Amino acid sequence: MTSMPEADNAIVVEGLGKKYTIGRHSGAQDGMRHAIEAALRSPAAWLKKRREARRHDADFWALRDVSLTIKRGEVIGIIGRNGAGKSTLLKLLSRITEPTEGKIRIDGRIASLLEVGTGFHQELTGRENIFLNGAILGMTRAEIVRKFDEIVAFSEIEDFLDTPVKRYSSGMYVRLAFAVAAHLDPEILIVDEVLAVGDAAFQRKCLGKMGSFAQSGRTVLFVSHSLDAVRSLCRTGLWLKSGHVEMKGEAEEVIDAYLNSLSQENPFSYTNEGFGFAIDKVILKNDMGGESTVFAPGEDLTVEIHYTAQKRIERPTLAIGVIGANGPCFTSNMLLDGHQPAWIEGQGKIQCTFRSIPLLPQNFSIRMRVHTADAREMIIPYQDVAYFSVAGDLADYGYRGDFWRWASHSTPVVVPYEWTLPDGSTAAVSLANGAEAGTSVAAPSRSLVK
Repeated sequence: MTSMPEADNAIVVEGLGKKYTIGRHSGAQDGMRHAIEAALRSPAAWLKKRREARRHDADFWALRDVSLTIKRGEVIGIIGRNGAGKSTLLKLLSRITEPTEGKIRIDGRIASLLEVGTGFHQELTGRENIFLNGAILGMTRAEIVRKFDEIVAFSEIEDFLDTPVKRYSSGMYVRLAFAVAAHLDPEILIVDEVLAVGDAAFQRKCLGKMGSFAQSGRTVLFVSHSLDAVRSLCRTGLWLKSGHVEMKGEAEEVIDAYLNSLSQENPFSYTNEGFGFAIDKVILKNDMGGESTVFAPGEDLTVEIHYTAQKRIERPTLAIGVIGANGPCFTSNMLLDGHQPAWIEGQGKIQCTFRSIPLLPQNFSIRMRVHTADAREMIIPYQDVAYFSVAGDLADYGYRGDFWRWASHSTPVVVPYEWTLPDGSTAAVSLANGAEAGTSVAAPSRSLVK
């Protein structure tokens, strides 16, 4: 059910739920042709089979009891693990599907970009689909004509404008679909992870466009697994977990809580059956060799990777990255340093120790990938495998600024540096050994222990 919210509210959701029925019987995936043939051959047997099948069906609530209010002009990033209900929520708000229970009240024209190719006709050209998709999104023909050149320029597909879209790549689909949606000038813009299909340059362009929407006071709902993009674009965060609202608040606080929860969940594991290789678990250890997810600035961080190789893999190459609030901080990469093991087989472990991590108090993730020796094949794709936080009082490290508590929003990596002031005095800053401002302290030089 949809009705109008109060003047200051763009979207009001009350007790929203969406239920799907999951067929668990063996014939659940039968096509229509097979079902019709079975019904014609033996109606009684077919009906009996259907009754039996229904007893094995199960209800699955993709969303349950979701209530929230989104203010006009609010820019909200929706995060959560796969299956949390993020895309289902956006489909309900976009009126693509109806809720099982609850109410949705919306004030304003909505433009949504949820799935590649939605609203496109395969046999029509890009030019024709601009008019078709624009009409579906609520644009008048006069609006489309007026904005046509802007849409084409933004999509960067001028050379293929009169080509049927069935010949488009998924990236070209996204370019054209986002260009139309963005130039609809909606009061509410809803964007799902579909932008991940585009190349990096176009993603930046889209994020910039959504940023301009936000600055103009319009409402934006953005689902993404890129927490960096959510941080940079959104002031408000919404964390969905198992179909429920786990937390809504300041984006930074919601992301921190989400990352902290991930660090407490089951250890990462991954299997590549083609290579007979599995990562059994990833453990983080501190200076004392104990397992930990909380480290102090300047402390050693050891990443311990436990694996099982069912067959010999020659010279596998690992890369491990530390990722902070503003993106990658630093990395270790066997492709660059050349320290691959000669081979691995059976059960074993590889560990990498980052010495005296120069990190401010923030939340971080560990990303890892594993390549073959020639780097042409990916054994383990680049992904988050562990999470940790750096905690500590920066006053203990000589930080005396009025705003040092803002460290959680700063670029996280601090290498030793020194100010020379107009009066000729110098002030050194370092996280190593608790260096105090105003003293000249160099960070210790320590080689990696192999």
